[in-house]
Amino acid sequence: QVQLVESGGGLVQPGGSLRLSCVASGSIFRFYDMGWYRQAPGKQRELVAVISSGGSTNYADSVKGRFTISRDSAKRTVYLQMNSLKPDDTAVYYCNLKSVNTYWGQGTQVTVSS
Repeated sequence: QVQLVESGGGLVQPGGSLRLSCVASGSIFRFYDMGWYRQAPGKQRELVAVISSGGSTNYADSVKGRFTISRDSAKRTVYLQMNSLKPDDTAVYYCNLKSVNTYWGQGTQVTVSS
């Protein structure tokens, strides 16, 4: 069974930064994509960023130029560096791993507020 554990969420002022981390454990196929999704109150879960096993990345238009996704495959860890945060970035952020199956973390709250 694969488990994903996120960390790094919290409260930050507009314009601030946060770095999210997600560590995967368990039996994982060699090639897998990892990513971050978010869900704000009353809204559907949406893609934030994804990184493939080969290092290719894709971002939501709303975060391009502000967020950076990266991974350390040896550590089975994916990161999301979030800069220039806005109140609209407030959401629960979920780590996602796609291999033969799809797995989700429990989520970490990010609140951007003054």
